[in-house]
Amino acid sequence: MTRAVDGETAPVEQPDQPDRPDQPEQPDQQQASSDAQHPLLRRVLRRRAVLATAVGVLVGGLLGAGTVAWRTDTLPLLGPAPCWDSLSDSTVSSLFGDRRTEVEEQALQTDPYGRGLSYGQCRITSYKGDTAKRQLTVRVHQLDGLHGSDGRQWPEEFLAAGMVALGEGLPGMVSSSRAWLTLPQSCTGKPDQFEGPVVVDVGMGPADLDVSSEYEREDRAALAHAVVDATNGVIRELGCSGVYRSPDLPKDVVAWRDTQPDTFCGIKGLTLPSGYRKDLSRTRISGDGGGARICEASGSNPRAAVRMTTVVDPALTAVFSQDLLKGGSSFKGAHGFGSFNVSRAVYRTQCQTGDVIFIVEQKDRFGERDFTFVHDLLPAYVEAETSRIGCGQEKVTLPQG
Repeated sequence: MTRAVDGETAPVEQPDQPDRPDQPEQPDQQQASSDAQHPLLRRVLRRRAVLATAVGVLVGGLLGAGTVAWRTDTLPLLGPAPCWDSLSDSTVSSLFGDRRTEVEEQALQTDPYGRGLSYGQCRITSYKGDTAKRQLTVRVHQLDGLHGSDGRQWPEEFLAAGMVALGEGLPGMVSSSRAWLTLPQSCTGKPDQFEGPVVVDVGMGPADLDVSSEYEREDRAALAHAVVDATNGVIRELGCSGVYRSPDLPKDVVAWRDTQPDTFCGIKGLTLPSGYRKDLSRTRISGDGGGARICEASGSNPRAAVRMTTVVDPALTAVFSQDLLKGGSSFKGAHGFGSFNVSRAVYRTQCQTGDVIFIVEQKDRFGERDFTFVHDLLPAYVEAETSRIGCGQEKVTLPQG
């Protein structure tokens, strides 16, 4: 875990469009300087406001046990920050501009009826008049590998090719609509077998929404700071020490590009068979340095037709335990094992850094072919990827039929 001083971003100036926040007004320079010089006072006053249930707190209409709801436009200037007193003013401004926001927040505690996986969530909705415009949902939960509840939907949204790493020392990833960051094991404890890490994840709007690169870059930066802010707040709320530093994102956003069949998904030695080249003419690859490398390919349709994922963070590999053990027909490789069906294959092997997972998915039928992509590509993908990441060259043969 990296200790550092938490930085704040400047408010993002954005045009006033129906689906985007208003351009925030610039704060008074003297007031901003005073607030920056007295963070402890601000924190103490915020916590006193929470304990006293300051004027403007809305009682009733609660989401569940331990939930508090309030309208930010009714709080005093130094009232509690949203989501466990974590989101900085500049982060909130970059997400919602100067629009009115309403916050619904659950107390952080394990859910006895949910196998102890859920800690709680926070939701912020912005309004223009009476119309809801944007909504941010922050969840704190342990990724489930034993029962398979997170093996499909969570990777679908939070391990997508549009994501990039948050930066060195930050075990998480971010796109313009989703972000996640792992809580340190020193705070949450080491997971048992088949249990994933405890994560803070953030969602805003539909997953993988196509927007212009300018807006994508701005929203990605805003979500990156939101997930780091929220995670630091959770660490503090759970009584742990340490602070994650501010994110350090690449300048460029992930874009669709023409497929290079001889180095499919940017992997040396991986060739896309000629029968797939017309229907998989475009490819996009997630940024380097994250816990997973994701490649998606499609034709003219902007939605991915196939996805190939290499999970190199050993803490995340347990999330795929159900598919690995019960996802279909079993098969073995030189140093690992897996399972496959017509639309998905999961394979695990050992690397110098620990367990590594390889996933190949065909998400839709395309062209005149049936669901053949997984069977045709998995062996070559595993062989090329193990070589690329320095795990030797793993040989895998799938059974016929």
